[in-house]
Parts: sequence; structure tokens; C-alpha cells
Amino acid sequence: MAPSDTREKPFHVAVCGGGIGGLCMLIGLLRQNISCTLYESAAAFAEIGAGVSFGPNAVRAMSLIDPDIKKGYDRIATGNAWPAKKNLWFEFNLGPKEDGWKDLKAPGKEGQRIAQVVALDVGQSSVHRAHFLDVLVDLVPDGVAQFGKRVEKVEKKGQKMLLTFQDGSTAEADAVIGCDGVKSRARQILLGEDHETTNPTFTGKYAYRGLIPMEKAAKALGDELARNSQMYLGRHGHVLTFPIENGKTMNVVAFQTKMDGKWEDERWVLPMKKEDMFADFEGWGESVQKVLSLMEKPDVWALFDHPPAPTYFKGHFALLGDAAHASTPHQGAGAGQAIEDAFILSNLLGQVNSVDEIERAFYAYDAVRRPRSQKVVATSRDAAKIYEFEDEKLKSNLVMIKKTLEMRYDWIWNEDLPQQLKTAEAIMGSGQACR
Repeated sequence: MAPSDTREKPFHVAVCGGGIGGLCMLIGLLRQNISCTLYESAAAFAEIGAGVSFGPNAVRAMSLIDPDIKKGYDRIATGNAWPAKKNLWFEFNLGPKEDGWKDLKAPGKEGQRIAQVVALDVGQSSVHRAHFLDVLVDLVPDGVAQFGKRVEKVEKKGQKMLLTFQDGSTAEADAVIGCDGVKSRARQILLGEDHETTNPTFTGKYAYRGLIPMEKAAKALGDELARNSQMYLGRHGHVLTFPIENGKTMNVVAFQTKMDGKWEDERWVLPMKKEDMFADFEGWGESVQKVLSLMEKPDVWALFDHPPAPTYFKGHFALLGDAAHASTPHQGAGAGQAIEDAFILSNLLGQVNSVDEIERAFYAYDAVRRPRSQKVVATSRDAAKIYEFEDEKLKSNLVMIKKTLEMRYDWIWNEDLPQQLKTAEAIMGSGQACR
């Protein structure tokens, strides 16, 4: 949202981390005429991973931060190919053969349609992460970002915040926002290295990821299954596919369960042999087997999320995006929460007229963003249980699963973000005590 006061604010903000959340925050600050610098640990802006989806709430948040983000996103976003499926988020199908359900009786036939979930006006809206990062980088003026700056320490020094980086250099700012991802150093500093919620937790799930040329996918699966978003559900696993790169590529994520619940390798991303992947999906049906066979060099990604932190701020230091509330991807909502964070926090800081008011803005941000974002983290774990027939109440009841899937995302997608901002503004203006 455009600022009412076009004068530059009398304070400077340091943003630590140049991923989607950090860049959206930076653009929001610039839009609010706030002096800011982004510190990125890498030598250049870069995103790992492939396709990422955004729900209607996230797409609206882009426009609210800066309409140019939404315009750039629209240029590269890919939806379902068939006009009749324009608003479709996912079609949910049974994935395994009837004898491939392990310890569970087959609830239906292979390929049986369980549900169709609609996300009005957006549908399955996906981009390649690196391409969306390019859109955001194009909106950042030269000289605002510094590279090779991995934050090591953040401390109060007089009236300023002092940042110390791994290379030994330092910088000062009036406020610091940590946007440095799931392995956040900023989170360790803010909460304390020994705090019980500081470190990410293995969720018991891992995923094979890969990209398939769409022509190959369409030849193997047929146009409908290849060019429109699909999810195949099974016992302790599920597989999703959706188009990216203007329909030139199919993005594949195949989830499985680590039955002992442990991930002991220090690396979270590992190269895997195809035979290991096929062993994980033994007993699954023809569509899934065809998808897996087309994945040339699958990597396996361990899925971690954050325990709910007791706060997202301390003084003039705050957390945003995955640094605050890293989530599993089961609702396609994690990256969108970072964009919502950036909308709320940049607008609150846009109403700050002195350094003394920064903490009030952070307090209000924490009050509205922490409950919602932590609910997304918790319900994302729950979603995986539903997809993989592990939910204690729904079990394998397809009628109840259908009803649940058709309504469970509404609270995420239909959030009134301007009203959320008004609530935060009221908290900020109420003079409630800060920590």
C-alpha cells in the first residue's frame, strides 16, 4: 500500500537474507520510503528448489506490497492448461494399486478421483523459484544489497543495533529483520541458541523432487494429467505434479515417511538412486510409476519445520518468513506467509515517525502474524496426515476426506489482509506494553 507521507523516514532498517521473504520486505520498505540495506550471505541472489505455489492470499499480498511485484509475478506464473480447470488447485486421486496399501485395506480403486479443490481467481498458480526471485531483484535499486554478509551477531549498541558478519565486518541500523531461512542464525540470536524452539525439527517426512519436460510427461500420462495439477494419495506417501515455466515443465514432488522419525544426516538434500525411489513407491499405480520413471536425477529433501516460537521480536530485532515460522509445503502456504509478513511489517514501519516507535510496530506485527503463521505450520503437518491416510479421525474414509479437503484451505486463502493490517495498527496505536 502506498505511503501517505512521501518523506524518508528518520531511521534505517537492516534486512538479513535475500530470499523471497527478505526481498519482499525490502521492496515494501522502499515503497514506504524507509532507508534500508539488505545483507545476503551468498555471493549473489539465488534460490534453491524448483516450483513454488502461491495461494490467493499470497497473490493479493504481492499487490498490496507493490503492484509491480504482482505484475512481474503474472508474467511468469503458470496455471493449469485447460480453461475448464483454471480455478483448480489440485485434483486428488488414489495413487496405489489396490494391493499396494501396506497395512491398510484399499479404500478404492487406483486412480479414483477423491476431490477437486478450487482456489477462485488463482487456481494452481506456480512459478520457478529462481524466476520469481529475478522479478523481485529487478525491483531493487543498485547499491541497496550487499553480498557475502552472513550475520553472526546482533546486539544493541547505544541507540543503534550492531550487526557483526562472519567476514568480520560490521554495520549499524536502527532495526534488524532476520529473513535468513529455516536454518536462521537470526533466530538463534533472538531466541537464544539453547531455547527449545530455536532449531528446526524433522517432521518425519521427506520428498523426492524433480523436473520433467512437459512434452515427455504429456506423452506418458496424457494431456489432462500432465498439464493440470494432480495429487496422488496413498499410505504414508503422496505425489503431486503441476506445470511451471509457462507449461514447458512439470514439477514433481513425491513425499514419503521416515518410519523411525529420524533424520541423522547433516545434509538435508541428498542425491538418490532411482531404484531407491522406486522401492519407496512399490505398489503404487501406473500414473505414479510413469512420473517417477521420467525423473532423471531425483534429489531427496528432508522436511523440517519450526516449533512455535514464543515471540517474533525482541526490542528492535524481528524475524520474518521461514526464520520465524518455517513450514512443510503440504498446503502450498509457507512462502505466502512470508509475503503476508512483509506486507504487514513494511506498512507498520511506514507509520513509524521516530526510532522510539519501532518496538511498538514490531509488537503489533508479532501480535497479528505469529498466531496465523504458526497455525499454518501446524495445519500443514496435519494436511500430510490426511493425504497419507494417517489422520486418526478421518482414517481412510473417502467421503470425509473429500469434505475436509474441500474446506480446509479457506481460512488461509480468504484472509482479509487489509483488515489484518487495521488490527495491527490498532494494537500499535493502543500503547500496549512491549517486551
